[in-house]
Amino acid sequence: MRLIQITDCHLEADPEARSRCGVPLRQLEAVVAAVRAAQPDVVIMTGDISNDGSTASYQHAQQVLAALECPWFWFGGNHDQPAQMRDIHPVQEVIELGGWRLVVADTYAAGFAHGELGEARISELTARLAEDERPTLLAMHHPPLAVGSAWLDGIGLKDSEALWQALAPFAQVKAILCGHIHQAFVGRRQLDLGEVMVYGCPATADQFLPGVQDFAVDEALGPGFRIVDLTDDTWSTWVERVEIGEFESKTERME
Repeated sequence: MRLIQITDCHLEADPEARSRCGVPLRQLEAVVAAVRAAQPDVVIMTGDISNDGSTASYQHAQQVLAALECPWFWFGGNHDQPAQMRDIHPVQEVIELGGWRLVVADTYAAGFAHGELGEARISELTARLAEDERPTLLAMHHPPLAVGSAWLDGIGLKDSEALWQALAPFAQVKAILCGHIHQAFVGRRQLDLGEVMVYGCPATADQFLPGVQDFAVDEALGPGFRIVDLTDDTWSTWVERVEIGEFESKTERME
C-alpha cells in the first residue's frame, strides 16, 4: 500500500497569483504530475489547500487532483475554510489503507494560525482509535512536536501534551503525518507502549527555512511530497522534491 502526502498548496482564486517563490497552482500541477508517476494507492492533502479561502481556489485544487488515478482525501489547515472544502469534496475522518488505517485529527482553530484539538475532538479521536487495533497513522495539519524554528513552534499545536496523553493507551498508533511547517521533518515521541514517529512534509508552495528564529523562506529547495509505503506492520517513508521546470523529481531520503 502506497500513501502519498501533499500539503500546503496555498492556492488563490487567481490561477496566476504568485507566492514568494513561484506560482502555487503551477507548482501543484508539477507535484501532482510527479505523484502520478510514483503510482500511489491513496493521496492525502494535509491542509492549507487555499491561501485566500475562496471557492475558486478549492475548485483549482479539485481540477488538478482529478488527474490522479487513485482516491484522494483532504482536510483543512489554518488558512482554509472547511465548509467550502466540504461543498467541493468530502472530508473523511477515517481512511482505510488495507491492513492499516489513517485517522484524521482536526487541529483547525478558526481565526488563529496555531492549531488546537480541544477536549471534544480529542474524545472523538480516542473513540475512533478504540474501534480498531490495526496499525494506524494519524494525519493532522499542525505538528504535535516542536520543529526547532521559534516562530513555527509558536504557532504549532497548542494542546499537544493533551494529545500525547490521549494517545498513550493506543499502541497501534505508529506515526503522525503533519503539514503546516513547509519542510521535511522527522521527530519522535516515546510513550509507555512504544515510540510514535512524526513526519513533516514539504509544501507544494514555498518552503520554509528550518532551524531559524524568525520567518524565512528556503529559496534553495523546490516543492515536494512524502511517500509512505505500508506493509503488514511496518512502513518506510521518504520525501521527493520536484523540479518545476521539467516536472522531474529527485529523492531526498529522510532516515
